[in-house]
Amino acid sequence: MQNLKNRVAVVTGGGSGVGLATAKRFLEEGAQVVIAGRDAAKLAKAVESLQGGAKLHSFAADVTDTKQAQALIAEATRKFGKVDILVNNAGLNIKQRAFRELTPESWNQLVRTNLDGAFYCMSAVLPQMLARKDGLIININSVSGKRGNPLGGAGYCAGKFGLDGLSSCLANEERENGLRVTSIFPGEIDTPILDERPNPVSAEHRAKILKPEDIANVVVFVALQPPHVHIPELIVKPNWQGYM
Repeated sequence: MQNLKNRVAVVTGGGSGVGLATAKRFLEEGAQVVIAGRDAAKLAKAVESLQGGAKLHSFAADVTDTKQAQALIAEATRKFGKVDILVNNAGLNIKQRAFRELTPESWNQLVRTNLDGAFYCMSAVLPQMLARKDGLIININSVSGKRGNPLGGAGYCAGKFGLDGLSSCLANEERENGLRVTSIFPGEIDTPILDERPNPVSAEHRAKILKPEDIANVVVFVALQPPHVHIPELIVKPNWQGYM
């Protein structure tokens, strides 16, 4: 394995949950990190908690807006000179997620956040990665991107299934140009997105599901692999949760 010193990582959805935990692990491994999210105040609290000093930078951006996604990559490149690793972690779900409850507006919200935002960031960072013939994109997907189910909801599943196809296609198109794309498919994670479940999640249930740090460790494991090693996808779930 290689180390992450002198590597630059951009983490979307970096203000909390998996994104925040991933930023922390990257910093511990010596990387320079840019965390992004829509809420500048939330990012400021994250920066304070991470205590990354000169190796940490935050940038408020809504990645569902292509211009803001481009601005994020441009700012990270301006700050640290390049972007070696992009972690597309920004995601969203809603309480009214059953098919019969979806509206054109909520459908667009789900697909734009869970699919379009990742595409915009990937599109923005791709030219510099191809120019260097080196780059790693890690997309935080979901088991809902492998198995359509009512728990995730139709719009969320559609966005995550689309992200899976997008990731696989890009990885195969550019594999000879030094680009690696990895999809991580977590089961249930104890993050703020659980607050948007139609039914409240009990403390007992939260205690037995994955923690943000579990996924952050997987992200760093992927990032530490040498350039000749490509991990297309990883499925990670709580031990008790079925996967068929």
